[in-house]
This record gives sequence, C-alpha cells and structure tokens, in this order.
Amino acid sequence: MSNFEDADTEETMTCLQMTVYHPGQLQSGIFQSIKFYHREKLSSSEVVTFGRNSNICHYIFQDKQVSRVQFSLQPFKQFNSSVLSFEIKNMSRKTSLIVDSQVLGYLNKMDLPYRCMVRFGEFQFLLEKEDGESVDSFETHFVFSPRPLLQENYWPAQTPVPESGSYLSSSTHSTFPTEMDENEL
Repeated sequence: MSNFEDADTEETMTCLQMTVYHPGQLQSGIFQSIKFYHREKLSSSEVVTFGRNSNICHYIFQDKQVSRVQFSLQPFKQFNSSVLSFEIKNMSRKTSLIVDSQVLGYLNKMDLPYRCMVRFGEFQFLLEKEDGESVDSFETHFVFSPRPLLQENYWPAQTPVPESGSYLSSSTHSTFPTEMDENEL
C-alpha cells in the first residue's frame, strides 16, 4: 500500500486560529512562549488553558496583569453535529472576559461562535474556527497582529446610534465619547 492511498483516509482536523494583539507586545515579550504561524495538534479530551502560570497553562502570557489562569477552552460535540465546538470559560477572579459584546465574570462560560473577538485588559484575540472531520483532536494556529484588531477591518467597532436615530460620521473619528454643552449644538 502506498503513502498516497493512506493520505486519502486521513481526517481533517478542526483548527482554531487565534490572531492576537497587545499594545506592549514588542517591548515586553508577552507572547514570547507562543509559537506563531505553527499549527499545534491537541487532544479534544483536554481543556486548554491560557494564563500566566507555566505549570498549569498550555499557552502562557508573560504579563503580571494576566491571572495565573485567565481563561480556558474546552472542545465538545453538540448532539446534532459531527464537528467539534468549543466552550470558553473565564477563570480569572479579577478580570472579566469579553466575548464579542458578552461579558463573562469569574467561572461564566459560553459556546464560542465560529468567529468572535475575545478581550480582557489590553489583550485582543480574534478567534476563527475552521471545521474538520476529526473529533479526537484539533489544531491551534496563532497569528501575530502588529495593529489593534478592533481598528482593523477584521472586526467592526460598535458605534452607538444617538436617540434621534441618525448618526453623522466625521473624518475625525474619536474612540471616546465627547461631552458637549447644549448651547454648542
């Protein structure tokens, strides 16, 4: 039997691509222990943890603002599905985890959407899931972003609409709300 025949029966794996950004990433080496642009195969029976403690966490962020265990991802299979899904859980007592616009407090968890923005502190992660056939294992793939993800085309910034129902955009877009005196309008 040739290698070509074996390749036909090999299952594809679900891949969780994580594009990461932190404003101090170049100076401080926050992500120095993460292998970027490399697919890592993991067992779907294990809970994958992210945080500061290298004895507990699979992926380490070297920053004192990060909890020993910040959050976890647990693979699972929905009853009506043949592919892996993931559940994200906040493991930090001191910092909320924001998944898209949903705030997760300590020990709160939710199913991870196919594509979502995960944030805590100054960390930004764009998580994108690519389905595969295997339920025994999956892959992670980290991508480094030189710019903030919320300001890229990756993810739309949430722009509030005033009570009047209309929004005037200006060329000087501010990310912070500005207060005006009633007489200035």
